Amino acid sequence: MVTYHEYLQNILIKILDSHSTLKQIKDNPGDLDIIKKEHLRINGFIKVILNKIDEDKIIASDFKTLKSKFQHYLDNYYFEKEIETMSSLYSNDLNRVKNMRLKILEALEDKHMMEVVKELIEKI
Repeated sequence: MVTYHEYLQNILIKILDSHSTLKQIKDNPGDLDIIKKEHLRINGFIKVILNKIDEDKIIASDFKTLKSKFQHYLDNYYFEKEIETMSSLYSNDLNRVKNMRLKILEALEDKHMMEVVKELIEKI
């Protein structure tokens, strides 16, 4: 049976993996599909953490901070519509694809969110 801490840690690792994938993309044709997939994956995992993980069961004090950063991210950054528009119009425009990827990475790193994710993984 998986403990609460292991469950949270596994989800946070998946978020970091998707973030790493976004950072490693070389901005080639067809990368917009990868960007879309990884972005949706990250958003899904963030929603799982916000909805399913009880902060009282996670001892690490950084978890409440991380939850507030995740909520801020979901409240302030929405790329799905832009990605859909780009898919049909500009999927082969490498500069636009690169810009979208960089904007998503910038949003994920806002308020040092990804650093807090890394630190929390190490603590739990």
